[in-house]
Amino acid sequence: MQTTIGQVHATSILFFILFVAVTLGITYWAAKRTRTTKEFYAAGRSITGFQNGLALAGDYMSAASFLGIAGLVSTKGYDGLIYSVGWLVGWPIVMFLIAEPLRNLGKYTFADVVAYRLNQRPIRAAAAAGSLVTVLFYLIAQMVGAGTLIKLMFGLPYEVAIVVVGTLMIAYVLFGGMLATTWVQIIKAVLLLGGATLLVILTLSQFGFSYGELFGQAEKLYTAKFLEPGGLITSPLEAFSLGLALMFGTAGLPHILMRFYTVPDAKEARKSVFYATGFIGYFYILTVTIGFGAAVLVGQKIIMGIDKGGNMAAPLLAEALGGTAFLGFLAAVAFATILAVVAGLTLAGASALSHDLYVGVIRRGVSAEKEEVKVAKIATLCLGVAAILLGILFKGQNVAFMVGLAFAVACSANFPALLLSITWKKFTTKGAVASIYTGLVLAVSLIILSPTVWVDVFHAKEKAAVEKQIKDLETQSKPKIEALEEEGKTVEAAQEKAQLETKTKELKASMPKAIFPMKNPAVISMGAAFLIGILLSLAGREKEAEDKFEEEKLRTYVGIGAE
Repeated sequence: MQTTIGQVHATSILFFILFVAVTLGITYWAAKRTRTTKEFYAAGRSITGFQNGLALAGDYMSAASFLGIAGLVSTKGYDGLIYSVGWLVGWPIVMFLIAEPLRNLGKYTFADVVAYRLNQRPIRAAAAAGSLVTVLFYLIAQMVGAGTLIKLMFGLPYEVAIVVVGTLMIAYVLFGGMLATTWVQIIKAVLLLGGATLLVILTLSQFGFSYGELFGQAEKLYTAKFLEPGGLITSPLEAFSLGLALMFGTAGLPHILMRFYTVPDAKEARKSVFYATGFIGYFYILTVTIGFGAAVLVGQKIIMGIDKGGNMAAPLLAEALGGTAFLGFLAAVAFATILAVVAGLTLAGASALSHDLYVGVIRRGVSAEKEEVKVAKIATLCLGVAAILLGILFKGQNVAFMVGLAFAVACSANFPALLLSITWKKFTTKGAVASIYTGLVLAVSLIILSPTVWVDVFHAKEKAAVEKQIKDLETQSKPKIEALEEEGKTVEAAQEKAQLETKTKELKASMPKAIFPMKNPAVISMGAAFLIGILLSLAGREKEAEDKFEEEKLRTYVGIGAE
């Protein structure tokens, strides 16, 4: 199959210009309606449950979801589903544990909820740290992904792509605030769901609309193992830890939690999660079909030839089934996907800096609305410039671990304190602050010490050298073994095989080792955050916080006094 990915297409540019023109028009419209803090952070609480559900889906269905999962399924088979399942099952947790209390207790950030009955300043400082680390790691991954994708799909230089994404992102948030960001996310969700649905229909038409036929073809090409678990994660503890990060990380992502303040009340917040879960679940079913379809109709060799991680599986499938016009449309959708997510992340980061740090910590909760909006806009500008610079700095780096780190931090630093503050009467300020910092420090430290960073980033050259030696050894030995087997010399062939296995084991033993053996530390970092939060809270009571719990509970479930 000949591909035109990496070349400039008139269709791609046309769809791209159209999307940018429409979204900038929305930003102009939103700018005239964005004056107060409520309008800037929460779109004036004017978004309906259905609209917010679409926007949540648009905010959550990142390029990692669309291109990454389809790529994982096309290259790893069944185990590629672990991410789609993990990311989806986080939503019922959000719906039943987080959405309603968050909307009733908070104002603009999740720190409002944690600090509701606890000491404001230390809580807000800690929560802002957790939020900013999560946002920055997620932002770097999205920006590097954006540069690589747009370079491949539009033929633009990497740096130009980063600057274009960064500039548009700053424009949406700076001028239109949450209202513009929400509508960018809604448009992106509709485009993405529509494009993916069309791609799945075209794919299934090649197999008589039979999944049995599709999976049968996949089995023929890649054996039955392709349809069985164990191809990506072999350790049960590793799989469990990854599952924890994906599930509970969703309930701790600042840019997702912030969206619950855009609806008028708790009922609409619940409805928005219900709609979002439906849209996201449907989307992940589509990505699975796209992944298997790409493996059969395009082939792993071509997919991995374009990009080793398999991220171009969906665009390659679109080109194979719908030509350059469909590829151009999907390229523009991928671009829209990145823009919508980075806009949401930037707004979450800006709100942590302005509302939590500036107003909550520096100004001790006393600040004029105009002043807070001004600080939020300065923070947006700073974050946008930082995202552009970091995106350029990390050029060529494999930043897949950063998305994992963002989820690990979210589930370890943000989620335990948020859940305990809502549900446990004896939770104290010391417990909350210690819980947040424990989760944050452990998640970041353990990821740095894990094979993902310690070996793959810090000792990449040594690892590559050993892998090359193993490959060279196999290239030399395998023809000898095959020749001996053809000559009927089974004993000599067995000896040669044993020697190859011994030398390979020796070389693997010389491979750089990680200090912390697991790639996903959530089971330890999240567990420690809960444990420290509980132990410190039990160690010293906070009478005032306990007295306020009944009032908090009433507002949580009834919504009396909610903003």
